[in-house]
Amino acid sequence: MTIVPTIEAEITPAGADYEVVRRVIERLTEDYRTQPQLDDLAAELGLSPTQLQKTFTRWAGLSPKAFLQAVTLDHARRLMRDENLPLLETSLELGLSGPGRLHDLFVTHEAMSPGEWKARGAGLTIRYGFHDSPFGIAVVMATDRGLAGLAFADQGGEQAAFEDMAIRWPNARFEQDQAATAPYAVRVFHPDRWRAEAPLRVVLIGSDFQIRVWQALLKIPFGRAVTYSDIACDIGQPTASRAVGAAVGRNPISFVVPCHRALGKSGALTGYHWGLTRKRAILGWETAQAG
Repeated sequence: MTIVPTIEAEITPAGADYEVVRRVIERLTEDYRTQPQLDDLAAELGLSPTQLQKTFTRWAGLSPKAFLQAVTLDHARRLMRDENLPLLETSLELGLSGPGRLHDLFVTHEAMSPGEWKARGAGLTIRYGFHDSPFGIAVVMATDRGLAGLAFADQGGEQAAFEDMAIRWPNARFEQDQAATAPYAVRVFHPDRWRAEAPLRVVLIGSDFQIRVWQALLKIPFGRAVTYSDIACDIGQPTASRAVGAAVGRNPISFVVPCHRALGKSGALTGYHWGLTRKRAILGWETAQAG
C-alpha cells in the first residue's frame, strides 16, 4: 500500500459549528433525564445562550430541545413505524417528497467484481482528501469510477480515520488530491446539489455479502429507519442478522450508503463506526431536512 505523505496544515478545514453541536448532543444525550437548560449548555461552551441557539439551529434546522426529541428512542420507533413493509417500497410510495425524495434518487452505484475485491485494491488508485462537512471532517475517497469511501473524523483524528479506511484495500495506491475529491464533498453534503437527472456515481468495494447488505441500505428512504433483521430478510438470509450488523459496520461510504438508518430491533441506535454522537447528529439532521 502506498500512502502519499500529508501536510498537517491542509488536513483540518475551517468551520467549528459541528464541534459545538457535537458537544451539545453529547451533553443532551448523556444527561437527558435532567434536561439541561440552554443557559447551562451555553455557559459550559463559553457562548451566550443566543449564540448557542443560533449556531445549533443554523446547523440542524432544529433547536437543541427539538433535536433532543428527534433522537429519542420513541422517535426512532416512529421512523420504523412501517417496518413490516419490504425495503423495496420506495420513498415515493411512502409519500415522501422534497429533499428526502431527491436523496433517494441522487445515487447510482456499481460493484467491483469479486476478482477486483480479492486483489485487495491491487492496480487501483484511490484519491483522497479531507473536507468540511455538517458532521465533522469528512475523509473522501474516489476512484476513476466514482466515490469509493467516505469516513468521518473529529479534529486531530484525520490521519487515523484515513488509515482505518486505507487498510481495507492494502494493495491500492493512495494519492492525496483535494481538488479531485472536493466535487464529491460538495455533491454529498449540499441538498441543493442532489439531482436525480445527474446522480452521484458510487463504486462499492467489498465481498458479495457485504455488497448485498450495502445495496439494501440504499433502499432505506431518507428520514426512515429499519432493523438489521429487516435487512437480513431483504437479502434473503433472515437468520443472518449478526452478519448483517457486521457488514453494516464495514460500510465504507458513510452517509451516502446510509448505515446510520439501521437500528436495533427495539429502535435503539446501537453501534456506529464513527461514533453514536455522530449517528444521532445525522439522524437529527435528516429529520430536519425531511421535515
